[in-house]
Amino acid sequence: MRQLNMTKTASTLVGLARVSTNAQDSQLQRDALNAAGCIRIFEEKISTRKADRPGLADALDFLRPGDTLAIWKLDRLGRSVKELLTIADDLHERGVGLRILTGRLAGTYTPTGEGKFFFTMMAAFAELERDLIQERTMAGLVAARAQGRVGGRPSVMDDDKLAAARARHARGESPTQIARALGVSRATLYRHLGLSPADSAAESTTQ
Repeated sequence: MRQLNMTKTASTLVGLARVSTNAQDSQLQRDALNAAGCIRIFEEKISTRKADRPGLADALDFLRPGDTLAIWKLDRLGRSVKELLTIADDLHERGVGLRILTGRLAGTYTPTGEGKFFFTMMAAFAELERDLIQERTMAGLVAARAQGRVGGRPSVMDDDKLAAARARHARGESPTQIARALGVSRATLYRHLGLSPADSAAESTTQ
């Protein structure tokens, strides 16, 4: 019986598939890697933010000079410029190529000359793009709070907010109005002011 996945040739294409969580499916990556001709595919379900990456470690241990590591997309290999360059330079020193199947850097990467500069710029752009997405998310949360819609985890009620909440409540503002103004949930406000939903209902009927 042929053991295709275990057979090493002069130029072996080895795949690495990665998803961040168990809820994600790596089948798309595996299909692309199989179609590219990988004789073996290593898989890991772990965030690249974690230092321990067993799938990558196994793939690197399996690779030999003359082999090529194939990945579906650049961010499947690493999430920062430093990490990507470290892995790619290590592969180059060992005589192992890097092939990217999709994305802006699709093709074979050689970390020398213009190739290294281009790789650095593309990796930096990918990192910047993630930062911009995070900034847009935070801006969206701020805008939602300004419109009275509190998104994400409610803000902690510190001493300044508590003082403001008490002053507003003394002026007759409703818990809903105070919570929106301070960016906290009504439950948090009730707890810190010693109120209950029944108190809020009673206030609403008297206003």
